[in-house]
Amino acid sequence: MLPTTSSTRTAHSYFPSVRGVVPEYLRRIILYSQMDFEYCFWMMFYLCVNPARVYRTTSWHKQTKNQWARDDPAFVAIMILFMGVAALAFSITFHRTGFFQIWKLIFWAIFIDFLLVGAFVATIGWWLSNRYLRTQAIHSVEQRVEWLYAFDIHCNSFFPLFLILYVIQFFLSPLLLRPGIFATISSNTLYFAALAYYHHITFLGYSALPFLQNTVVFLYPVGMLFVLYLFSIIFNFNATSFVLIIYFG
Repeated sequence: MLPTTSSTRTAHSYFPSVRGVVPEYLRRIILYSQMDFEYCFWMMFYLCVNPARVYRTTSWHKQTKNQWARDDPAFVAIMILFMGVAALAFSITFHRTGFFQIWKLIFWAIFIDFLLVGAFVATIGWWLSNRYLRTQAIHSVEQRVEWLYAFDIHCNSFFPLFLILYVIQFFLSPLLLRPGIFATISSNTLYFAALAYYHHITFLGYSALPFLQNTVVFLYPVGMLFVLYLFSIIFNFNATSFVLIIYFG
């Protein structure tokens, strides 16, 4: 028998659950009858008012499904719908009404802003937690963070951010785009609140796993965000104007 390197064992221990779960997850996303939308909307509500309550159900998933991650893609399906509607609203409001312009913005919102960036952030959190934050008790079964659970955390964290930066910002954009320091403070406070809350829910998600320690590291970026927030106000840098120029020119 050929020897197996530790790096090979590690790679295989990380990915088997992903290979088994993800195809089933993708299959269910096109089957409306197999998605629990009532539970999904319950989660969305409590992610805004009491996110810690959402993660109290994490142990239930492990006990009943033998995995930490959700096996129901309803949350992702609804977020894709929400992102598409938001992109359409922004496109019409800012006069990008050409067929290809609309679909380009919808594609960017769904596949870049939500899915691709989310997959990247989830991969960083998944790798960081498995590489540096795991603890192993004596005589206990080895546990690892599932990649799909890390992506669940991103989805959970993204929903309040979506409400702030895609819904509230949309309706406040006439105020936020005005010249002057008041508009800058309002805009940048909105962005700081959205990103800080994103990291807070991310922290709660990883903290819910009993085999992880020092999960406070997921809150460290909030300090940097606060510094950037102060500097942006000092230099009158309006985040809303900057982002909308990127998207709409």
